[in-house]
Amino acid sequence: MTEPLLIAKTKDKEIHLLPQLANRHGLITGATGTGKTVTLQKMAESFARIGVPVFMADVKGDLSGIGAAGVDSPKLRERLAAIGIDEFAPSANTAVFWDVFGEAGHPVRATISDMGPVLLARLLNLNETQTGVLQLVFKIADDQGLLIIDLKDLRATIQYVGDNAKDFTTQYGNISAASIGAIQRGLLTIETQGGDKFFGEPMLDIADLIQTDANGRGVINILAADKLYNSPKLYSTFLLWLLAELFEQLPEVGDVDKPKLVFFFDEAHLLFNEAPKALLEKIEQVVRLIRSKGVGVYFVTQNPLDVPESVLGQLGNRVQHALRAFTPKDQKAVKTAAETMRANPEFDAATAIMELGVGEALISFLDEKGRPAIVERGFIVAPESRLGPLTPAERKAAIESSVIYGHYEQMVDRESAFEKLTGATAASNGAPAANGGTPAPAQEESSGGGLLGGLSEILFGSTGPRGGRHPGLAETAARSVARTVGSTIGREIVRGVLGSILGGNSGRRR
Repeated sequence: MTEPLLIAKTKDKEIHLLPQLANRHGLITGATGTGKTVTLQKMAESFARIGVPVFMADVKGDLSGIGAAGVDSPKLRERLAAIGIDEFAPSANTAVFWDVFGEAGHPVRATISDMGPVLLARLLNLNETQTGVLQLVFKIADDQGLLIIDLKDLRATIQYVGDNAKDFTTQYGNISAASIGAIQRGLLTIETQGGDKFFGEPMLDIADLIQTDANGRGVINILAADKLYNSPKLYSTFLLWLLAELFEQLPEVGDVDKPKLVFFFDEAHLLFNEAPKALLEKIEQVVRLIRSKGVGVYFVTQNPLDVPESVLGQLGNRVQHALRAFTPKDQKAVKTAAETMRANPEFDAATAIMELGVGEALISFLDEKGRPAIVERGFIVAPESRLGPLTPAERKAAIESSVIYGHYEQMVDRESAFEKLTGATAASNGAPAANGGTPAPAQEESSGGGLLGGLSEILFGSTGPRGGRHPGLAETAARSVARTVGSTIGREIVRGVLGSILGGNSGRRR
């Protein structure tokens, strides 16, 4: 059994988090400036020390210091001595940096197909009718063997469906021009927010997040989210997609001595803001079921009321920093936080929450039998890594020394829906194709006789007097192969985020 993780101390008691129960999820809450970030950092490096990989978003830009050794100082020694800790051994962690925009870390991407229509509709802020049309677009793309990898693929497919709406109505249902226009406008908005950099290939391989270093310590994955956070829906949708990918791809492991991965969801309120009921139900389902995959999910937010009760009830490990009760809503939050912890007869939790100092918290972790322990009032033990960000030079060195450096840096743009649709349109109009090619010219008559010319027409096709194209045997065979390959790949593209639990296909992109 892996030894317990020391997270906090009272004057006479140590407060440990049990690794075998860390996949029962958790919650870190508190007002701004009360020490949530330090708690997150301490928990992350504690997991890494026992070989558990970690993923967390760095919204404020100060978590990168977890990749460098801490700095010893008289003030730090004094704080540690106050809670009975005499030793401090600064140490760094192996950190891998990621960035949707590819500026402060390895680029992290998803394909449009893998994101699927459900989350994409939320990202585009579509209503129910528009969401239905978007789902039809994805279905038509599947049936037509069209690969939707990036935004230009989706835009071309939507235009193709809109232009041929009458032809699709009988088989798929009504496709209104207004809904097509709303989706296209939403795509333009996402593109201005940097979505063109996020959607594409190579797509993030989940296995790259679940790594240990040469010393057997868990790798800490840090998403640079200070810029991404300015687009709240893109931020929350990306993290939900990532959580769904973990759920879909990781095998069932049951109860384990320690988690396979711990996922910290900072600014968790963004996940639940304006989320439709159906999506909230799926989030609740993912959180409940992902535990059996060995993944622990820890929500970090200011107010416990930010998390729906259905999800809140599944978060067994709690760290509550100070809350300020200035408004009736704040008072309700204090009461809720106090009532959801197992009472300690030595103090009133509701009163203590408003009295806590910086770095102090009310803590209730699960005990050996999976029950919430009696809440304790203690101080978070200082992390051994640096409190504060890395310098740009340090971050650059960490990125370039990573074992995955160079794999995600260059975007790949293979033939997909955009190339197929624009190429076909150009050829039918007798105009240059989008990929720079040109329609085949008319076969010139041979002055020496018709035999060679006729054989050439049979094999390679001919062009009629009005520009009509008559394909030959070779061209027909090539098209047949292309259609077969296209349809096969199309079927292998996963259709719908949250995969099986949202009714999507179970096949994965190969």
